[in-house]
Amino acid sequence: MVRRRNLLPLAGFLVCLLAFLSYFLFFYRFPVTRDVPWANWLLFALGLGLAVAGVRRPFSQPDLYRGRWMGPILALLSLAVAGFFAYGTMVASRHLPASAGAPKVGQKAPDFVLPDSTGRPVRLYDLLGPQTGGGGRASWVVLIFYRGYW
Repeated sequence: MVRRRNLLPLAGFLVCLLAFLSYFLFFYRFPVTRDVPWANWLLFALGLGLAVAGVRRPFSQPDLYRGRWMGPILALLSLAVAGFFAYGTMVASRHLPASAGAPKVGQKAPDFVLPDSTGRPVRLYDLLGPQTGGGGRASWVVLIFYRGYW
């Protein structure tokens, strides 16, 4: 009886590499997958599942499949790629330096013009000017700055 090749660990490793590279080549462009890389985690889960199934296959059916030593090596490499990705996205990216040019808490913000949610330009000075609401003057405005990972 000819024993078959066990390609599941290789497939799992390639899916893990795809999960790692696809984040930097595609998924980082979109906030929904950049901030929490759920699509990459799903790909890593698929890749690691294939690798585990590939490791179990030659040990559970040794007369049918070969590859007892290559399966665990590729599974460990897949786990290393997933671990490096987890460290990079969950730990290392949180230790970015603070922006030197950003206003500090309580500091007066410079005047600026930005589009609102409908696309109309809004100027900070106009929000603090005398023509607000019931004719009174607004004394403060809440500004929220979202800083990305890059």
